[in-house]
Amino acid sequence: MAERTSYTCQLPADKTAQFKADLEQRGFVFRDVPYAHFGAEHRGEKVSLAFYQSGKLVIQGKGTTDFIQFYLEPVLLGEARLGYEHILNPEMTAERIGVDESGKGDFFGPLVVAGVYLDADSAMAMHELGVKDSKQITSAKRISDLAKEIRAGTKWDVLPIGNEAYNRLQAKMGNVNNLLGWGHARVIENMLAKVPGATKAISDQFGNKVIIQRALMERGKKIELVQRHKAESDLAVAAASILARDEFVNRLRALGKTAGMALPKGASQAVITAGIEFVRKHGADALGKVAKTHFRTTQKVLQGTT
Repeated sequence: MAERTSYTCQLPADKTAQFKADLEQRGFVFRDVPYAHFGAEHRGEKVSLAFYQSGKLVIQGKGTTDFIQFYLEPVLLGEARLGYEHILNPEMTAERIGVDESGKGDFFGPLVVAGVYLDADSAMAMHELGVKDSKQITSAKRISDLAKEIRAGTKWDVLPIGNEAYNRLQAKMGNVNNLLGWGHARVIENMLAKVPGATKAISDQFGNKVIIQRALMERGKKIELVQRHKAESDLAVAAASILARDEFVNRLRALGKTAGMALPKGASQAVITAGIEFVRKHGADALGKVAKTHFRTTQKVLQGTT
């Protein structure tokens, strides 16, 4: 089993007092953390943690695996969980396609939809790699490194919808959820060509799943579609989110090079400022080549150039 540098689990409420007392005895230094019972760290053990009022415990640091295996599980919990997640949660190794997108909330750059198929072996491999929702990964290098591992170890598909195509489709469909549903359906169809026996596809709940069902062609009509709130907690969806984000970041960078300027992520004031600079350099008609023009940001950009 690979060494872990981060781990999240739920602690029973009745363990709070014992947990804090044990940490004090082990020499942990406590700190205040918003919405948490406490935070604590031990430099010698190379572990920092935050125990939230919701019961969620987040452990980080090079000593994470040792802390779990030699204290958390045998002393506090009285049961082994690390390395047995596939037994405690059989769904983790079930065969399924995970679908997710990136770029939906970014003014500049494409919309990218990705799909990843996992079976028991590839799911365990992704688990060992520490695959999780891309929004929880702040390092671009980590995203890139994980994306390479996912592409090498799974069956996958990536569908980039460039800005000009995105703007045409959005105008035609009149609704971003319809566009997302179309994109998810295309990726599911592509995945079914690679894994004909797949029977389930999971995605985040962005709208009525009928949107995807209507967009599916003959190959995908029989697949079970599951939409979940926070579906990125599923390994297959998390892996898809990493592929989508990696593709989005690479394409946004390439657009910036072509434009001769940096194109920021998101839709902040910095994005508006960059949009104004872009229009002054290339003209308002060129904005649709790099941006999602139905965003309200477009009006702010154009107003800033007058």
